[in-house]
Amino acid sequence: MSTLITNIAELTTNVATRDDRTGTLTDAAVLIDGERIAWVGPAADAPAADGVADAAGRAMIPGFVDSHSHLVFGGDRAAEFEARMAGQKYAAGGIRSTVAATRAATDDELRARLRGFLDEMLAQGTTTVEIKSGYGLSVVDEERLVRLAAEVTPEVTFLGAHVVPAEHADRADEYVDLVTGPMLDACAPHAKWIDVFCETGAFTVAQSRRVLEAGIARGLAPRVHASQLGPGEGVRLAVELGAASIDHGTYLTDADIDALASSDTVLTLLPGVEFSTRQPYPNARRLIDAGVTVALACDTNPGSSFTSSMPFCIAVAVRDMGMTPAEAVWAATAGGAKALRRDDVGVIAPGARADLVLLKAPTRIHLAYRPGVPLVDTVWKDGRAVG
Repeated sequence: MSTLITNIAELTTNVATRDDRTGTLTDAAVLIDGERIAWVGPAADAPAADGVADAAGRAMIPGFVDSHSHLVFGGDRAAEFEARMAGQKYAAGGIRSTVAATRAATDDELRARLRGFLDEMLAQGTTTVEIKSGYGLSVVDEERLVRLAAEVTPEVTFLGAHVVPAEHADRADEYVDLVTGPMLDACAPHAKWIDVFCETGAFTVAQSRRVLEAGIARGLAPRVHASQLGPGEGVRLAVELGAASIDHGTYLTDADIDALASSDTVLTLLPGVEFSTRQPYPNARRLIDAGVTVALACDTNPGSSFTSSMPFCIAVAVRDMGMTPAEAVWAATAGGAKALRRDDVGVIAPGARADLVLLKAPTRIHLAYRPGVPLVDTVWKDGRAVG
């Protein structure tokens, strides 16, 4: 069954040309055949199809690719947010309260909540999502978190090294032994990625190296949380080990930026975190101008960024991080795909997955121009209109 979506006022393909990095077409059409895109081009040249959908002069972009989320958790940390708004500083230790609530939740409770978040994301245009563990921090609980995540996405990240749990306080190296041994053994069959929070209050560079190298030895590809709370050596460690992405990057040195710009590692910026923690926003303009590949993601979690809205993150990135609307949309689609080392999502091109978002607007600029307004009209996931 093929469907032609025609009369698209502005189509963001993310297939770069010499003059346009985002491959923008006007008066365009897209042909879907099954789960894939079969043809893209001017509406006047569109081939025949079994069915036709009229975009009615609206804009279309690829489905958002959210390459950093923590969707499997129990509990709520609204009181912590309120305290931060009153001036309390954010610290990684708040994660432990979510660990306790997550351990107390049943699989079915976690599964239902996970499905709710995914529905929320899909309604806002996110068609591909990465999900991390990290709120279990025991062999049994981390295994069930990656197992539940694997039910809904192939992009599962084992983050047993999120923080040191309370029962291992002052015995961080012993906990790393657990993460790199029995916990990794239990979680690796369900995961694609290995991650670590390389930060003051979490794990040192040496401990982070142990975690990442153990995961790599088990066939998991590395990702790293780094430089969220202050400058450190996590960025250079991640680049050295060939990490697909370094996430946060709130505090970067010139050496960090140079290392990123000369590597294939993506820097994933998380605007919702700075919004929620009142930390300074990273200077995306500086990063892009230096040649760093930048992605945007929501970092949906109950502590530092409880948003699932990629349009919101785009608006913040444009308003407070120096990105143009075109750059922000690219970072939230093609950039996220690069952070997951995917070439079948984040673009609108023949052979790619038919993950598309039709906006209630004539141009993608409106995602930043009309912040907080629900601008997603229709979402196609794997070629099927889902909302």
